[in-house]
Amino acid sequence: MTEVTNIKAIEALIGRLLLETEDIFLVSISIKPTNNIKVYLDADAGLNIDKCVKINRAMYRTMEEEGWYPDGDFSLEVSSPGIDEPLKLIRQYKKNIGRNVGVTMMDETKQEGKLLAVTENTISIEHTEGKNKKAVLITKEISFDSIKQTIVLISF
Repeated sequence: MTEVTNIKAIEALIGRLLLETEDIFLVSISIKPTNNIKVYLDADAGLNIDKCVKINRAMYRTMEEEGWYPDGDFSLEVSSPGIDEPLKLIRQYKKNIGRNVGVTMMDETKQEGKLLAVTENTISIEHTEGKNKKAVLITKEISFDSIKQTIVLISF
């Protein structure tokens, strides 16, 4: 099978496995030439390790039973994207409304602020300009077309 065929087959398999839940969704799949398959899932309420293990086992079992890799020369990793991974889907943006994000624009400029809203075409972020009595809240709407990447900013 080609990589594209493999990815489509994996997408279909994940679709069947996730039929029972509306909470978990596929973010991305990558396959290395060494048949190292990485599946990234996310969930609206967060994805714990137990769910990843359960899905990994079900996928692995099906792939072996159906003989996807007859020589058994593949590895499978199912996880959620790390906190440092950029947001890829509108559903991920919606899940992170209310959190601080860093947005890198196509022209390499950067914007930071609290994610307020998400539509099919744009996001709205809010940030403060100025200090003390001169501080002003600025809301900016950004088109997805102008976004290179967005990451969730973690503050301690």
